[in-house]
Amino acid sequence: MKFNLNAVRGAGDVVALTIAADDAVQARRVAAEQGWSVVSVRASNPFTAWLARSRTDFGVELFIQELVSLLDAGLSLVEAVDLLAEKEQGRAAGTVLHELRADLQRGQSFSAALERQSALFPPLLIATVRAAERTGDLQEAATRFLEYQQQLDRVRRKVISASIYPMLLLGVGVLVTGFMLLYVVPRFSRIYEEIGGQLPFLTRVLIGWGRLLEEHALFALVGAALASAAAWFVLTRPAVRRWIAAQLWKMPAVGERLRVYELSRFYRTLGMLLKSGVALPAALDMAGGLLPPLLRHALQRAAREVREGQPVSRAFARQGLTTQVSLRLLGVGEQTGRMPQMVERSARFYEDETARWIDWFTRLFEPALMVLVGALVGLIVVLLYLPIFELAENMK
Repeated sequence: MKFNLNAVRGAGDVVALTIAADDAVQARRVAAEQGWSVVSVRASNPFTAWLARSRTDFGVELFIQELVSLLDAGLSLVEAVDLLAEKEQGRAAGTVLHELRADLQRGQSFSAALERQSALFPPLLIATVRAAERTGDLQEAATRFLEYQQQLDRVRRKVISASIYPMLLLGVGVLVTGFMLLYVVPRFSRIYEEIGGQLPFLTRVLIGWGRLLEEHALFALVGAALASAAAWFVLTRPAVRRWIAAQLWKMPAVGERLRVYELSRFYRTLGMLLKSGVALPAALDMAGGLLPPLLRHALQRAAREVREGQPVSRAFARQGLTTQVSLRLLGVGEQTGRMPQMVERSARFYEDETARWIDWFTRLFEPALMVLVGALVGLIVVLLYLPIFELAENMK
């Protein structure tokens, strides 16, 4: 398999590399052995990415949860990792854990062992563990990261669950419409051919489409499948997704909701890092990776102002990274010295606001979508029966 890497050596510029490896972890390791500092790794095609993920199937959240339970039971870090490695013997996760155990037994720190497999472990976890190693509260830091991950997963699941029913409803509407055009409309057209007479214009258009689809059903189905595959391929391209996101951000109502959602993730991450003991400038740099390009550039400017001595609340407000509520909470955190708590409280406020908007949107969008699908199917039925209604009227 081939992997595309962005890497840097020394103080040079970032260069693109192509490395053949079994998975992303091995590709990153090969580049590191050649003296490169890897910035990002991605498979050269979607199928390779899926295959690479299947070979390195490792659940970070489950690993942290089990590790916290073993540390809470009184086991040392090496003993806990060793026990987990034995439990996963013969699986893909077992290889990862065996490498972690070997690094710990060689005397490396836990953060260094995690960083050697940075393709699997997120940078936030590595930074949290590194900060906890200085204070000696590894168990508390791991618990904090687990709570952070679970909170993000709750928000993500809410967004996904809110989109499932509309997608199912839209899919059913497409199937019903396709069935009527491919099966029902052609049969009505043959009935009208036997009866004769002039049909309404819209009915003739509908019957013409039905005949066309019936005569070229195979080509129509193949064309629909190819169009769907092409649309999926185009929508998965990073440049296309960035363009779509930029257009959504320009829409006043939608853009503001997306901004609040992104800020909730940013504030949640920043609060977790600050509570773990990471310095504010470093925490801003790491948490900024979660933001879209527009807000990321704003955060970079805000971080520059913070390093120059400006208050966090003022720097964030100047760059559009706050709302009225979060601005007040950040000001309170600066005055009381409880910045991590105030940042997390801002994240909780944003998450609650996002959840309320999702509930409101689904309550409005689902009935509107049902009306749209029903109106489309009803229009087809009315156009099919319109000649019969006219015939009955003429008989009277």
